[in-house]
Amino acid sequence: MTPPRPSRRDFLGTAALGLAGLAAGAPRLAGQEAKPVAAKRPPNPYVYKFKVGELEAFSISDGHMLFKEGLGLMHPESDRPRMKATLEAGRERTDALPLYINILGLRKGDEVALVDAGFGARHPWVQFGWMEEGLAALGIRREQVTAGFLSHGHSDHLDGFVDGDKPTFPNAKVYALREEIDFWRAPEPDFSKTRRDRKPLPNMVRQARKCLDILERHGRLEAVRDGDRRWHDAVEILAAPGHTAGHACYEIRSGGESLVHLSDMVHHHQLMFEDTGWTIALDHDHEVAIASRRKLFKRIAAARARAFAFHIPWPGLGTVVPKGDHFAWVPERWSWGS
Repeated sequence: MTPPRPSRRDFLGTAALGLAGLAAGAPRLAGQEAKPVAAKRPPNPYVYKFKVGELEAFSISDGHMLFKEGLGLMHPESDRPRMKATLEAGRERTDALPLYINILGLRKGDEVALVDAGFGARHPWVQFGWMEEGLAALGIRREQVTAGFLSHGHSDHLDGFVDGDKPTFPNAKVYALREEIDFWRAPEPDFSKTRRDRKPLPNMVRQARKCLDILERHGRLEAVRDGDRRWHDAVEILAAPGHTAGHACYEIRSGGESLVHLSDMVHHHQLMFEDTGWTIALDHDHEVAIASRRKLFKRIAAARARAFAFHIPWPGLGTVVPKGDHFAWVPERWSWGS
C-alpha cells in the first residue's frame, strides 16, 4: 500500500506511545556533546519477545501509518454509519484509520525467520523502517536470517527484504506463493476489482517487480504452494487470496502450540472482526478477501489458536473469538518473563 506522507503532529502522537525499558539507543562517545538532530530512526524500537512452543518469537514494530481518508476507505459505503457506531462504542477515532506494522520473527538456535520485512531503509520518514534496530536490539545479525515469508507484494511487507540492489538478508530464502509472484510480473496486473486509488498503481507494480527481481537474481526467491511447509517444517503456507491474488497467511507450529499469522486479512482491530463483510479499498478483490477472512477466522476460532496481526496495535498478539454471527479480536495479555 502507498502510505500518506506523515506530519510532525502524526509522529508526535505515535512517539507518545513509547514504552520505558526497551532497548537503549547508541551510547554517546566520551567527551561528545549531545546535539539535537532530526533522527531518521527511533533510538528505542518496539520489541516484544514471547514463545511459540519451543521457538523463540518476537514482534518488532516497523512503524505506524495513519490514513486520513478514515471510513472513506471502508466498504460497503452503505454500512459506514454502522462502522462509525462500532468505532464510537469502542472509543476509537473515526476521522482516520491508524495502521500498525508488526513484523513477526522466529528464532531456533542461531537461525532466524521473518514473516514480512516492513518498509526497509529506503523510507526516510521516522514512522517507518524500524526493523533493523529491533533486530540489533535482539542481537540478530543479517546473516542469521535464513528464511523470509512474504505475505504479498505491497511495499510495507516486501521492501525490507531488499537493500539497494541486493537482498537485505544474504542467507535467507524468501518464500512467496507462485500466484503472487505471477501477479506482479504479468504484463498487465489485473486491478479491475479493487476500489483503491488508481494513480499509485504503476509505481506500486514497478517497485514490487524490482524487489522480486533482485531477490530472484541473487537466488533468494522461492515460489511455494498452499500447504507447503518450510523452515524446519515449522511454518505452513496458507493461501488466503483477495487482498492480493497470491496473498498468504502462515501457521507456525512447535511443541504442540500454534500461532496463525493473519497478514493483511485485517486492517483494524474492530472493523473486520465486527463484520467480516467489511472490506478496505486496498483489497484487490473484495469478495474473495471476504471469503478468505471468514474461512481463516473460523479455523482460528474453532482451534482456539493464538494469532498474530500485522496491522493492528502492537505487538499484534491475540486470538479471534466468535461473537454472534461474526467475531472479535481479543488481545493477549503482555508478559515479561514467565
